[in-house]
Amino acid sequence: MQKKTSVFLIASLMSIFLVSCDTKVVFDEYKSLPNQWNKDNIISFQLEAPDSTNTYNLYVNIRNNNDYKFSNLYLITGLEYPNGKTLVDTLEYKMAAPDGTLLGEGFTDVKENKLWYKGYKAPFVFNELGTYTFTVQHAMRKFGDVNGVDDLEGITEVGFRVENK
Repeated sequence: MQKKTSVFLIASLMSIFLVSCDTKVVFDEYKSLPNQWNKDNIISFQLEAPDSTNTYNLYVNIRNNNDYKFSNLYLITGLEYPNGKTLVDTLEYKMAAPDGTLLGEGFTDVKENKLWYKGYKAPFVFNELGTYTFTVQHAMRKFGDVNGVDDLEGITEVGFRVENK
């Protein structure tokens, strides 16, 4: 009887493990930061073009902790195609609720934010074969200050993720 229970328990755990696997992910990579992000630190990710017949969602992933003191986050992103063409965007993301509580997933003081980059309005297609390069840097400024924040505190990791739609 105990053997049946053990087999059932192992089978149940394996089923949970298989179901919890992320089947949509095509690319997912993070770069660690020393709890601050210098404004001149351009983080880049390179990926080979996946299937050009599929559509994808692209995300910027940010892990931050309680040292992050802003309610939003401004990013300058670039997506360089294999032919050299580069799309540059300046994006703003909400990072905290009106009461100052950090947004994102996580039970500890580290929160993970999965921020839309491409694919939410129109499907994104990798229509060229070769290597794509995604770059990102912060563009934060204190209110009323012309100069940017040199070292943005509280950002611990920056990631880039591509998922099947």
